[in-house]
Amino acid sequence: MGDLFWILISAMVVNNFTLSLFLGLCPFMGVSSRIETALRMGMANIFVLTITSICAWFLNTFILVHAPYLRLISFIVVIASLVQIVEMIIKKASPTLFRQLGIYLPLITTNCAILGLAIFQTNRGYGLFQGLSFAIGAGLGLTLALVLMASIRETTELADVPDLAKGTALTMIIAGSLSLAFMGFAGLMSSS
Repeated sequence: MGDLFWILISAMVVNNFTLSLFLGLCPFMGVSSRIETALRMGMANIFVLTITSICAWFLNTFILVHAPYLRLISFIVVIASLVQIVEMIIKKASPTLFRQLGIYLPLITTNCAILGLAIFQTNRGYGLFQGLSFAIGAGLGLTLALVLMASIRETTELADVPDLAKGTALTMIIAGSLSLAFMGFAGLMSSS
């Protein structure tokens, strides 16, 4: 049980997909202007990551045992299908959220964090529960990054920021600072 906890914490903080491994930057930069939207995008990613983890485990265990060369294309097909299902559910359940997420919802399909999860899980030889722990940790880490970025961006809207640093420049400075902070966690883990 302790192993599952450390996999979750590692994926969430130490090896944060967005702030340490630089995966999933498109929604990180695009959807992180409002906390509510960032939180909802994070929840959609957690759902897709979790289902992707289950599908990757199933494919690796039962279907692709003798055909590892088909893994990548299989993962892409599964991810694209899952995102279409999530998109349909959100469109029916919350049309407002669907409009808020806009183009970034279908972009989960090409989000390298989702594909990265399936590949990392396979390469590390994770079983079902380890993969689920990894997926939930990665999703929580992505949600944490999105919410942190959104909260800082909302705060800077009220601050007196020089015109030179407004917009994309300030967003990049914030993202870089967050990334440096999270990379410090990796240093803590390697020294202990």
